[in-house]
Amino acid sequence: MENTTSGTTKARIAGMVKHSSVDGPGVRFTVFFQGCPHHCPGCHNPETWDPAGGEEISLDELIEEIRKTRYLDGITLSGGDPLLQPRAVIAAADAAHAKGLTVWCYTGWTFEEIMKGSAGPDAVEALNHMDVLVDGPFRMELLSRECIYRGSSNQRLVDVPASLSAGAAREVKSL
Repeated sequence: MENTTSGTTKARIAGMVKHSSVDGPGVRFTVFFQGCPHHCPGCHNPETWDPAGGEEISLDELIEEIRKTRYLDGITLSGGDPLLQPRAVIAAADAAHAKGLTVWCYTGWTFEEIMKGSAGPDAVEALNHMDVLVDGPFRMELLSRECIYRGSSNQRLVDVPASLSAGAAREVKSL
């Protein structure tokens, strides 16, 4: 999980994929955060559940990796659940936006749950740094190959700026 050691902020990650074409539109830099409280049956990444697993990385190192990677359309924050480490999400998202990239984030919480504080107060703040939130737990019984960039039909592609402006979840109209 996030921690601060000697003024250096760190994150715990399971890994990174510098050029992914499956975690959102275009070519994306995907960060798999470590730790997840949802434990969805049939999860694609159960190795990311343990908050003590993976490796610790400085946010400076993560941001530098994003900055130096070329030919990107955006970044995707996945996991585990990135919102367990909201300060790291904010830092990565801000670095991506500074580079002109879009920011997608996958979480097991719904937009409504996040807004109510279920993921913690810093997760609400992290929403302000995202473009698209893929929300809700994976549900094996709703598995659908028809859901673009989602695993189950209950999950939504939430247009975060429009949702924050409206005060209610608004799905992405087109990709």
